[in-house]
Amino acid sequence: MEDKNTITGTPVSRIDGILKVTGKADYSTDHPIKNPAYAVIFKSTIAAGKITDIDTSLAEKSPGVLSVITHKNAPKLNTKGGIRGGAMLQSPDIYFYGQHIGVVVAETFEQARHAAHLVQVKYEKKEGKLDFEKLAEDAVLPKDKEKADAKRGDAKKALEIADVKVEEIYSTPIEHHHPMEPHATIAEWQGENVILYNSSQIVNGAQSAAAATLNLKPENVRIVSPYIGGGFGSKGGQWGNLVLAAVAAKMVNRPVKLALTRQQMFNSVGLRQRNLQKVSLAATKDGKLTALAHEITTHAAMQDEFVEPCGDCSKIMYDSPNSLITYRVVAMNLILPTYTRGPGKSTGSFALESAMDELAFKLKMDPIEFRLKNEPERDPSNGKPWSSRTTVQCLKEGAKAFGWEKRKAEPGQNQQGNYLVGYGVSCGTYPAHQRPSSANVKLKRDGNNVTATIELAAADLGTGTYTILAQTAADALDLPINKINVKIGDSDFPPAAGSVGSVGATSYANVVNDACIKVTDELIARSGKQFFVRPTAAKLMISENVSEFQTRADSKELEGAENYSSHSFNANFAEVWVDISTGMVKVERFLAVTGAGKILNPKTARSQIIGGNTWGIGMALTEESLIDPRWGNFATRSLADYHVPSNLDIGTMEAIFIREEDKAGNKLGVKGIGEVGIVGVAAAIANAVFNATGKRVRQLPITPDKLL
Repeated sequence: MEDKNTITGTPVSRIDGILKVTGKADYSTDHPIKNPAYAVIFKSTIAAGKITDIDTSLAEKSPGVLSVITHKNAPKLNTKGGIRGGAMLQSPDIYFYGQHIGVVVAETFEQARHAAHLVQVKYEKKEGKLDFEKLAEDAVLPKDKEKADAKRGDAKKALEIADVKVEEIYSTPIEHHHPMEPHATIAEWQGENVILYNSSQIVNGAQSAAAATLNLKPENVRIVSPYIGGGFGSKGGQWGNLVLAAVAAKMVNRPVKLALTRQQMFNSVGLRQRNLQKVSLAATKDGKLTALAHEITTHAAMQDEFVEPCGDCSKIMYDSPNSLITYRVVAMNLILPTYTRGPGKSTGSFALESAMDELAFKLKMDPIEFRLKNEPERDPSNGKPWSSRTTVQCLKEGAKAFGWEKRKAEPGQNQQGNYLVGYGVSCGTYPAHQRPSSANVKLKRDGNNVTATIELAAADLGTGTYTILAQTAADALDLPINKINVKIGDSDFPPAAGSVGSVGATSYANVVNDACIKVTDELIARSGKQFFVRPTAAKLMISENVSEFQTRADSKELEGAENYSSHSFNANFAEVWVDISTGMVKVERFLAVTGAGKILNPKTARSQIIGGNTWGIGMALTEESLIDPRWGNFATRSLADYHVPSNLDIGTMEAIFIREEDKAGNKLGVKGIGEVGIVGVAAAIANAVFNATGKRVRQLPITPDKLL
């Protein structure tokens, strides 16, 4: 049982909150830099072909312009250095609409933007590969061996002889990340070294990618990223704009600020790819699954490949003796897709959990009962025991809290005035891992006042990293939280995992805890004394008259962790009201019940879950990036036409956490929650819409035209 005096696990308000609400937190382009110039990227207006001529003369003569950089005068970069999506002015070839083809650098942003419009470009245009449905007919196996066909038993044969089955295709559209802070960089050279103030979900990853691409050693590149205004995966890998800022600063010999506009975000920093997912389920008449097949067709870029793992949930969520997971991919003239919040699991769970609902309806079974009946004792994909699995608890506790017993099994039977009301449920999962990380802890004494500074190259996406690390250190050192100073987001600090894939909190908290224990151990050893009661580091600093003391810890996943299948799990419950006249869908209530190990801070954890749920609601009802097939650009190109849910779109949001102790993978028993909050959400809403209306929508988003 935890000590009642610990601060970990309590709802502490964000220690960086005042800085943020008063505007004192330094985001990418907020850092005080002397005499900066401003860069604006200009882009291709064709989807495929080649630049035959690029005339920059008018732009170069425009007031305030310092340089115009194109493939003609850009320095040679290492295109295999790890920057995603290409588009670094290394050739005249065009692979997608909106590809970077040049940068204007000027004294002011307005001057740079004006001059960018003066550049005249001629193209040799080719027909772009833009029709996904047509191209999908010739989709091939991905290059990634992890996406090879995964087979257990004979799913096809089991489907042929099934008592009851569902075979349907579910479609999810292209989506975009759209963090509140668009991608932006300040580049400042100091001799042969460059400082890049840049929002980076993986600080050391950005450092190594920038260094390799710029043909530098990692120690010659410093990434500074103390605050990030959202990223959702788009700031996990780094894109051409990062190194183009460094190139521009080098060419004009002064610091340069380069910020993407909201419109440029659509074709500069990746996207969630469109997926066609055929899900086939078979069951006995009493509801036991006999086959599960999940066949995914998607798209990548012309030069590179990324395929989100849509079949991951299908591999492990339900017990079936016959399973088939396949991927097929086509190359298109679009920017490279990338990780987007809950990659693969959010999109894949929509297909799987919708199909589970459809099969439950065919079987005349309650969808919760159907899921419980097919609960696997071990991970079906590899036979490993679960480190813990809370799906059953999430479903049962959620059903009680939500009032599931009020649901009417027959669709269209619950009408309130001009609205049809429906209930929907779904499940979700996301892997839980600790990644190698290091941290410094520095103790300082002034009289009897002892303070601690924690340093590591971690990232805070706005999720509360500063706060949970202060809480962790406060407990491990037995110091008040106001005596803890947390410094993160700088590649000069010890290397750490990224804030991606739900590994951040687990990796950071464990290494900080280890560092605080280690510094106390070292102070005890330094004292040369034997203690019957373990003293705190602060007491040792005072009793041994130590002014300053520090140490570093390096931590990784526990030995034997690989012997278990470790995941966070959830159950999602949605109540929707569908306007009979307009087909508009309102999510009146949403409940997420999550089992995610030790919750370090219930307040920030709840925010994480509600944020993921909100994106899931957007995914279900509003978000879609549409391509203009004539040109290959996005017809949706701002937040005026790419619709994300706002406060008025969201009803009552509730979050419940299952109490869970799981220390198979890490000492603290922490699991990530940043991704699992979106997994299964869209399916719960789609299932609720079916319960309300009797109409099954298999193509997201669920817009009124699909219901009328």
